[in-house]
Amino acid sequence: MIKDRIRRSIEAKQELLNNHQLLETVHSVINVIIEAYRQGGKVLFCGNGGSAADAQHLAAELSGRFYFDRPPLDAEALHVNTSYLTAVANDYSYDEVFARLVKAKGKQGDVLIALSTSGNSPNVIKSLISANERDIITIGLTGESGGKMKSYCRHLINVPSADTPRIQEMHMLLGHIICELVEAKLFSK
Repeated sequence: MIKDRIRRSIEAKQELLNNHQLLETVHSVINVIIEAYRQGGKVLFCGNGGSAADAQHLAAELSGRFYFDRPPLDAEALHVNTSYLTAVANDYSYDEVFARLVKAKGKQGDVLIALSTSGNSPNVIKSLISANERDIITIGLTGESGGKMKSYCRHLINVPSADTPRIQEMHMLLGHIICELVEAKLFSK
């Protein structure tokens, strides 16, 4: 049973490794993020549940450090202010929590990375719509179908799986690769 789960994870990652188009998208995303930082921009993240945890983790890798000491990069997970989150969810709706922060914090040339295993989370989709209205670069990390998010993402990383745990494992793998290469290119030793 345990070995079967590990095997499924390896198989999903092997599919990712063989998907040259998807890997080219990841390469493009790295370059987009680097250019945003070089132009004084920032990276915003959003997601729900496990995707929120992954968003917060990746924001910390950029704003803190990844492999070596260097200046911090402006990166933030949009769900971390619980007072804001509960007030907006109560006063407007939970569907608005990320979109309102994109309107408040985002500017042209910034990057929004939206994570959703299904690609169908209404609040994540609304954040992408809000970002597109402000010419913020939109990047989606989803499962293989891309869900409804695929229509709103300039760059879609739809990992080849429909299994939520495998999708989240690949989001973190790719997220770490992105953070590592952004850091290496911006702060080459």
